[in-house]
Amino acid sequence: MNLTDTHSHLYAKEFKDDLDESIQRCLDDGVERIFLPNIDLESIEPMLALEEAYPSNCFAMMGLHPCSVKENFEKDLSLIKDWLTKRDFAAIGEIGIDLYWDSSLLKQQQTAFIKQIEWAKELKKPIIIHTRNSFNEIFEILDDLNDDHLSGIFHCFSGNIEQATRAIDYGNFWLGIGGVLTFKNAGLDHVVKDIDLSRLVLETDSPYLAPTPYRGKRNESSYLKLIATKLAEVKNVSLEEIAQITTANSKKIFGR
Repeated sequence: MNLTDTHSHLYAKEFKDDLDESIQRCLDDGVERIFLPNIDLESIEPMLALEEAYPSNCFAMMGLHPCSVKENFEKDLSLIKDWLTKRDFAAIGEIGIDLYWDSSLLKQQQTAFIKQIEWAKELKKPIIIHTRNSFNEIFEILDDLNDDHLSGIFHCFSGNIEQATRAIDYGNFWLGIGGVLTFKNAGLDHVVKDIDLSRLVLETDSPYLAPTPYRGKRNESSYLKLIATKLAEVKNVSLEEIAQITTANSKKIFGR
């Protein structure tokens, strides 16, 4: 069984004491591919160090997280762009809009999101979209910019069936399904059951959003198996089929 975690911050400080052990637990549970989204300028070094240590298992992305978009975001973006010209990355991410904590920088977040979408098109890379409390704002931008050259993942999808359908209808986008699927009253299981497996990928968002029974504790990529098991239950298929299809989907997205 080969599972793919399409979104994990395993390089975060929460893993500084047991990173190698955490990676080994992933491999023991069949999680053989882990995609690492960038957050800000400070996260680049530990992310690339993890990729270098596990080149067959960990794959770095590059982008500026919406919560990292501050007043000086244009300077940060220029440094992100420099990295994209230096070497290859699996995707542009994690990018998007986050209105959960603060809406005062919406205009700056929109500008940063649009600019990074343009880079993704130029480089023919998928985008990893952060949509917390911002589906309408995300859709407004994608309605203008989506074309055959744009693809990616709606990271940590927890929306309703209408939002899921709209995301998929862009043509080259998938839904990233994580620990929220296992939450008793989240309702994501009712949405996912009506979405074809060909449009789904798995993720943990480690160290955040740990699945049941670890909810509220540190998440890690080895817990992806719990999410895959729940998806198998919702879809009434085997765990092996979930692993095969979602990993194939991830390879289609990332080209690796």
